[in-house]
Amino acid sequence: MSEQNRQMKPPARRHGGMGPGPGGPGMRMPAEKAKDFKGTLRRLIRYLRPRQVQLLIVFITAIASTVFSIFSPKVMGKATTKLFEGAYGLLMGVPGAAIDFDYVNKILLILGGLYLFSALFSYIQQYVMADVAQKVVFDMREQINSKLERLPLKYFDSRTHGEILSRATNDVDNISTTLQQSLTQLITSIVTIIGVIIMMLTISPWLTLITIVTLPLSFVVIMAITKRSQGYFIGQQKSLGQLNGHVEEMYTGHRIVKAFGREQQSLNEFNKINDDLYNSGWRSQFMSGMIMPLMMFIGNLGYVLVCVVGGIFVTKKVIEVGDIQAFIQYSRQFTMPITQTANIANIIQSTIASAERVFELLDEEEEVPETSVSLAKQAKGAEEGAVEFRHVKFGYKPDAILIEDMNIDVSPGQTIAIVGPTGAGKTTLINLLMRFYEISGGEIIIDGVNITDMKRSELRSKFGMVLQDTWLFNGTIRDNIAYGREGATEADVIRAAKAAHADHFIRTLPLGYNTILNEEASNISQGQKQLLTIARAILADPSILILDEATSSVDTRTEVQIQKAMKTLMTGRTSFVIAHRLSTIRDADLILVMNQGSVIEKGTHVELLEQGGFYADLYNSQFSGDDLPDAG
Repeated sequence: MSEQNRQMKPPARRHGGMGPGPGGPGMRMPAEKAKDFKGTLRRLIRYLRPRQVQLLIVFITAIASTVFSIFSPKVMGKATTKLFEGAYGLLMGVPGAAIDFDYVNKILLILGGLYLFSALFSYIQQYVMADVAQKVVFDMREQINSKLERLPLKYFDSRTHGEILSRATNDVDNISTTLQQSLTQLITSIVTIIGVIIMMLTISPWLTLITIVTLPLSFVVIMAITKRSQGYFIGQQKSLGQLNGHVEEMYTGHRIVKAFGREQQSLNEFNKINDDLYNSGWRSQFMSGMIMPLMMFIGNLGYVLVCVVGGIFVTKKVIEVGDIQAFIQYSRQFTMPITQTANIANIIQSTIASAERVFELLDEEEEVPETSVSLAKQAKGAEEGAVEFRHVKFGYKPDAILIEDMNIDVSPGQTIAIVGPTGAGKTTLINLLMRFYEISGGEIIIDGVNITDMKRSELRSKFGMVLQDTWLFNGTIRDNIAYGREGATEADVIRAAKAAHADHFIRTLPLGYNTILNEEASNISQGQKQLLTIARAILADPSILILDEATSSVDTRTEVQIQKAMKTLMTGRTSFVIAHRLSTIRDADLILVMNQGSVIEKGTHVELLEQGGFYADLYNSQFSGDDLPDAG
């Protein structure tokens, strides 16, 4: 297939999604929920099973890193106690009293070692987990790419490009980020909570109880703010999606906006959406920003109680002064992982939802498996370019049949025109011919072989397509023409361009064949685009052509050039022409008149006019000035 009837589109606009609440830690936008959380989680874990050894290393190093950091305040407390005792003795004039700096230095060395080992294990943990995460998403992307190649055309026709791209990129990136960051953070947070509680209990069960008692109050505050702010976050994301959509539409259609003088209307709409975004954004930021001051206030209440009760315990020789300092550090370490764990739970929920969307793509029904028999060994001596439809039946859904019983017999080299109103089934016929869709009954024979007995690549290599919607990619003119045949030489490209009457205009460009076409090929005219696609089809040298008349939006001179190029291309080849203007198909060998999925009339131009049926009405209405049913 030398031409594709598919324009690349920008990703679909996202009107919601997950992301951190900008206002502060512990506050995130509502997570998208998975339909089957447990099932999707089990399936995601299967991707991690081949890397169990690496995950064990991550788990051990995460625990080791956290344990070393947990011991640090306890050790530092001993240094504080020794300094306090020495300083107190000096102040009170106790004979022989002095600060034991040797002991303090030893404690500092031990502390340095603890921090060093903690950092080392943390580095190993992040390094190994990064490798695991990237290998998992590498495998996932390979599976997605392979799956997309095996999906039928109907999958792409029923979904926006943006939705498919979002699953292949955004959702996979979300999984990658969670595996690389949130998973290790979850491990360290849980270990920190358990370790800190144990260390606090070794210092003072009563002080531990005071610290834990403040937790319910923290949860009440978080839940109250989260419930209130959820609506604002959702409104913020909705307004952001509308704003992005409006800007995208106004940018891509800026010429139309200016041509109709609707700049002010566009600005007014932008300002309205921007005001909504500001209001919901301000409220969500304010509510999100409240959480940390309130958490700090509750935390400070706990610190005050710890200091007061701890001071009493010190005076009664229940604990040492260094233990108070260590306990305050532990209480600070205690609150942060709790907030992180709640946050990570939200992230994981979003990640499972992303994984579910990826798995839905991987579970989509694929194309019917193709034959492994080589086409070269089949139907020897059959005429090249012969096409036959035998009792073909087709429907997009089993209960909605579009084509009931289609029978067509096309001889090699014939030009077949297909006409009819919108929705008649003209494009469907082409999709069946190239096996983009599978027929529901009957058979299609090409060169004496049933198309289901051919490999799809071999079948489609027989076709060349020149469509009304041109498809040119970002690259040089030479590369775009050479796309028609793998391994085409410079001479082949120039020969094809000359045959398509495109060589002259190409050489008038500053860089000639090296001219770079931009993303939408808007730096050349519509007619020039068509000449390039015709050159591409000529280079492919197919035995069967599919042509969609494409001269409706070009000037008369360019139309003449395109018609000449078309004539060159069609010489000696079987051609299926989707006709829009009936005057261009008078010389067709056979005209198929389609309506509601069936061929209701067929014959030559003269024969169909003599019949005085549907075709004659269409033809006469085009030349009488009456309104014509859309024949596109």
